[in-house]
Amino acid sequence: MGSTNAKLTLYTNHRCPWAHRAHIILEELKVPFEEVIIDLDTPRTPEYLKINPRGLVPALSYNGEIIIESAIVANFLADAYPSHLLPPSNTSEGALRRARVALFVDAFISKFNGQLFALYTTEGEAARAEIADKAVAALVKEVEPLLADASPYFGGSDKLTQAEVLTGSFVIRIKSLSQTDLYPSNLWPLIVEKAPNFKKWAEVVSVHPSVTSIFNEQEIIEGTRARIAKLKAQKAQQ
Repeated sequence: MGSTNAKLTLYTNHRCPWAHRAHIILEELKVPFEEVIIDLDTPRTPEYLKINPRGLVPALSYNGEIIIESAIVANFLADAYPSHLLPPSNTSEGALRRARVALFVDAFISKFNGQLFALYTTEGEAARAEIADKAVAALVKEVEPLLADASPYFGGSDKLTQAEVLTGSFVIRIKSLSQTDLYPSNLWPLIVEKAPNFKKWAEVVSVHPSVTSIFNEQEIIEGTRARIAKLKAQKAQQ
């Protein structure tokens, strides 16, 4: 059980969608914490590598014990601070909800969102449009049915759930980047046409205060452009 006196320090970077997960849940739970920004554009310091030898963000210090990996951090916080995000884990309802959330997050991340990363290194409008086609086909098959009862949030909830905690940072980026040339022009229209459950859900999630709290749209767009340029330069050197 989480203590209101527990000392939490979050090692993070606001541009990272994985670290963003931790911010969403901490904002939703209203749990106080200290924040340490980790520069992702330079090699990790020896001090941070002692905290997280993988060098990734987020890392959470909970009364001095370090917890790493974004889903593990978010799920720990959901269990440590019981709330509307998930029913208690020691109930059958809580166990079933965790299984449903886990399936949804896996479908979203591995079947749909993961395919979009190929857009960063793919040249040519036709090739990029094909990636969008395949990604949306996977979205329709794997994710869309799991949102049939969203009202407006996952599983018929009228409040944010752990499903949104674990996907919201990616949803808001898809929504934002789809309005730029960074994503193919056919991506969002395809979603609107073929995945109405997802479209309706995504529009609600992407404006939720806990999801938008650290999201700087212009910074994310500029950072994504810089990341794409770096990846293309690396690819050209190979």
